[in-house]
Amino acid sequence: MEDSITPLSEALDDNDVEWQPLALTLVEYPKGDWIGKFFAFISLSPFGIGAGFVALILFRRDLHTIAFFCGTLVNELLNIILKHIICEARPLARGHLYNEYGMPSSHAQFVWFFSFYVLYFVLIRLHHINNNSIISQVWRIIIVGGCMLLALLVSIGRVYLHYHTTWQVVVGAIVGILFATGWFAVVHRVFTPLFPQLVSIKLCEMLMIRDTTLIPNVLWFEYTTSRQEARARGRKMAACKPAQ
Repeated sequence: MEDSITPLSEALDDNDVEWQPLALTLVEYPKGDWIGKFFAFISLSPFGIGAGFVALILFRRDLHTIAFFCGTLVNELLNIILKHIICEARPLARGHLYNEYGMPSSHAQFVWFFSFYVLYFVLIRLHHINNNSIISQVWRIIIVGGCMLLALLVSIGRVYLHYHTTWQVVVGAIVGILFATGWFAVVHRVFTPLFPQLVSIKLCEMLMIRDTTLIPNVLWFEYTTSRQEARARGRKMAACKPAQ
């Protein structure tokens, strides 16, 4: 019986077949340009940050993390709206991009929103009297400095790779900073006081969503709590072992 399935080689010869790249993660750089290649990798950092958000939400289920992530989604929606209102083209035509508009830069808006939200979180949310050791201060500087450096590199890379003009990147950064300021104010002043009531809702209890707002140092709290629990269970297991 003759096979009715068309071989792939014959399908590839058909001129009607048009291959479309997944432009969401596609970044081009000049061949042989190592600086361009470095900036191309840096341009993928928003996707890494997004994956980190998903992992944190799945394993920590903290309301402030969820609110932060929702802010990044609203920030991205705002960028799409602004692009279609301004309708300014990119400096270099790229027909495979999912959005040919470049004003404002979505990458710049994302990373500067993320960086300034982290800055506000460290300065305001983590400002506790019993959490001002030298090590804590150093870690705050490293975290904030690393985020700011990442935002700066991503912004420079978008201009270097001709995905945006300098002005498109600057406007994206300004929009991201302003939106981060507004969103953090709303989360800190409006949403945070409601978190204790939200975690008591039956659905939140089923999903094990929690509020860690009142805990000064969550990492230290979880570390000491898990260590004490492990030691207690170890002593209990040792006591239950039959004598040899």
